[in-house]
Order: sequence, then C-alpha cells, then structure tokens
Amino acid sequence: MLKLVAKSPAEGLVPIAVGAMELNEVVPAAITSIACYHGQSAALSAALKEHHGMALPKTGQATGRAGARAIWAGPSVFLVGPEPDADLSNHAAIVDQSDSWCVLNLKGADVEAVLARLSSVDMRLKSMKKGQVVRSQLQHMNAIYHRVSDDSFDIYAFRSMAKTMVHDIDRAMRYIASRA
Repeated sequence: MLKLVAKSPAEGLVPIAVGAMELNEVVPAAITSIACYHGQSAALSAALKEHHGMALPKTGQATGRAGARAIWAGPSVFLVGPEPDADLSNHAAIVDQSDSWCVLNLKGADVEAVLARLSSVDMRLKSMKKGQVVRSQLQHMNAIYHRVSDDSFDIYAFRSMAKTMVHDIDRAMRYIASRA
C-alpha cells in the first residue's frame, strides 16, 4: 500500500542564512480566501472581530497577529491562522487554500536591499510601514509581501513556485552579502 507523506511547500529548501539575512518557512494553520458578499463588509468585519479578534483589513493592510491574521490581497482577503468560524460564510465566500501557498519569512538588516533586487515596488521602511501589504512580482512570479516588522517580511507565492522562490531569494541574499 502506498503511504503518502505530507510535506510543507518549502520543506528541505530552507532555512537559509546568508550574512545578516535569514530565510525561513512559515506554515500557517490555515490560509482561507474570503471574498466579501456585496454590502456585507461591515458585517464581515464585525464577525472577524468577534470570532478571530481582528477587523477586515483596509486596502494594502493586514490586521491581527502572528497565527491569526487577515491580509488584504485585492478583492479577496486571506485569513491566515485558525480555520474561519462558520459564521463568516454568512457574509463572504470562503475557500480553503492552505495547500496552495508557500509562505516564507525574510528577515535581517539587509531585507530592503534584497527585496529591491526582486521587485520593482519600493519596500523601504519610509514607503512601507509595519502591517502594510503589497502585491507585486518576485522576479517573474506573482507574490504578496507583508511587512511584519522593521526588518522582516512574510512573502506569499503559489506553492508550485516554492523552489523557484527560494532560489531567487537566496541568489539576491548572496549578492547583497557579497557587496557588504
């Protein structure tokens, strides 16, 4: 009988430490796409607050904390953390996407220099504060960047691109470290 073994998207690819930088995988308990029904954003925000302790984020923002976070991602919101309470389905379409995403955390003193090599978006602290979110490219793939602290970003990309994402970030980390 065939035995299948569950693996995280970046298993065996990280952790990577280069110079003052670290790249690690974040494995959320759940990633759920929540698309608000027309006219239900206030009710959805109240339900998120009641059941998960966070409000619906505004455009380009995240709410919550590590382990239970709502992240803006365009017309939908990703709830990262515990599985959503059933009450949320009264206000939004809910789709479990836990197996669809790879989430990496990049942190260190040179995080902004590394990200400048990967995306055309200005992610310096003066332009992107803690809690802000932006959709952009990571080299040639779509990604979501969430600044979690002054020197740390969570980066979301499709699971199918995990190896490429790790490779591209590792190359940028090594280039920046070699210039120091």
